[in-house]
Amino acid sequence: MVGPVRPQFVLFGSSIVEFSYSDEGWGAILANLYARKADIVLRGYAGWNSRRALQNLDKIFPKDATDQPSLIIVYFGGNDSMHPHPSGLSPHVPLQEYIENMKKIAIHLKSLSKKTRIIFLSSPPINEVQMHETLSDLLGPLRRTNEACRTYSEACLELCHEMNVKAIDLWSALRQRHDWLDVCFTDGIHLSNEGSKIVAKEILKVLREADWEPSLDWKSMPVEFAEDSPYEPIGADENTHIDVSNWNNIQGKSQLEMSNCALTKGFSSVD
Repeated sequence: MVGPVRPQFVLFGSSIVEFSYSDEGWGAILANLYARKADIVLRGYAGWNSRRALQNLDKIFPKDATDQPSLIIVYFGGNDSMHPHPSGLSPHVPLQEYIENMKKIAIHLKSLSKKTRIIFLSSPPINEVQMHETLSDLLGPLRRTNEACRTYSEACLELCHEMNVKAIDLWSALRQRHDWLDVCFTDGIHLSNEGSKIVAKEILKVLREADWEPSLDWKSMPVEFAEDSPYEPIGADENTHIDVSNWNNIQGKSQLEMSNCALTKGFSSVD
């Protein structure tokens, strides 16, 4: 354990989470923006479904832990939505069991502490053609379809509405880009940098608009060791100290604004 103790944001889910630091992914975007404000902790497990997540929930989020997370972002559903394999061995989880599993996960996470906030991510769409072209040689015939992803996405969103849990509709968010099929994926399933920018933007929007106390919006949280220091660099005027404690936030804001501009250009209504 290192100090000072910061708020902890845990990213919990399957490969969409595990790979969220690759290719300037959404996990890396959050880690950059929250530098000196919160620790972004990765608990991503490629191949996992809601059943396996539930089986290991107590190990990952023990109720008796001294410090509990301030925020947990949860994603399961894509693997659950895969069609069953004739052998019976596959990540597939029937829809009703998936709903029950996610409900139990939400109840457990809510019980960790009064300060723990939760956001669920619904299943994003996929590029079926790209998926088969890039992954079939490795995994054989892939039993994943956009229609199934949509069904599990809607089920997740409906459950979150019933349980008063914040949720992000990734199925719709990615499809707002007219060129989403071409730019949002590395292999038809996992997110490219462009796809991750959309995920990060949606997460930041929820954090900005949530009426949580204290706020978890990156612009509202205190910066660690932000006090004035004689060791800070001198500015171009040769007289004024530059507050580099906020440097990442200035840079992050600029990058985010540029990303938002690029995203806006790519958005259009979906037929």
